[in-house]
Amino acid sequence: MQTLLLLASTSPFRQTLLQKLGLPFITAAPHVDETPLAQETAPELVQRLAVAKARALSEQYPHHWIIGSDQVCVLNGAITGKPHTPENACRQLRAASGQAVTFYTGLALWSAQHQRLMQCCEPFTVHFRMLSEEEISGYVAREQPLQCAGSFKSEGLGICLFDRLEGRDPNTLVGLPLIALNAMLREAGINPLLGESCP
Repeated sequence: MQTLLLLASTSPFRQTLLQKLGLPFITAAPHVDETPLAQETAPELVQRLAVAKARALSEQYPHHWIIGSDQVCVLNGAITGKPHTPENACRQLRAASGQAVTFYTGLALWSAQHQRLMQCCEPFTVHFRMLSEEEISGYVAREQPLQCAGSFKSEGLGICLFDRLEGRDPNTLVGLPLIALNAMLREAGINPLLGESCP
């Protein structure tokens, strides 16, 4: 039986990651207000939004297992978003130079049919080396990481910005923690290694 799996995201990065598991899936855009709540921590925010994104598509896809995910990065205690402009990207990288930046990725797997929800938050810390102004501007010009939280693409040239990486699953940094997702899928009766799917 074909797996009824839905990725609640239109991110090409998350789609590429999910393809690694070799399971058939479809994608759809969830419409969720991503405004942080007062006094909400970064882990609380990403878990809440991951669940909200998965649940947002329940009515349209009542028979699917829906994957929701959300990510923020935290530098010096402050949540840092996508830069959107080269100037902001350079500013973010200047602030990150020589610092540790922690990414929090919320993950949720939800089935309306089974009324079952699994969720977690995966942290991943990036230790930046000291970067020169020329390296920062050169990197931003070459890779244009304007839609990436933290202003880099670790799967590309961004790897040259780092001193070391610290975390359980490097996929988390790109936006979808596959080790945690695989555990959730197996608990739901879907084993990527066996190609099994639950009824």
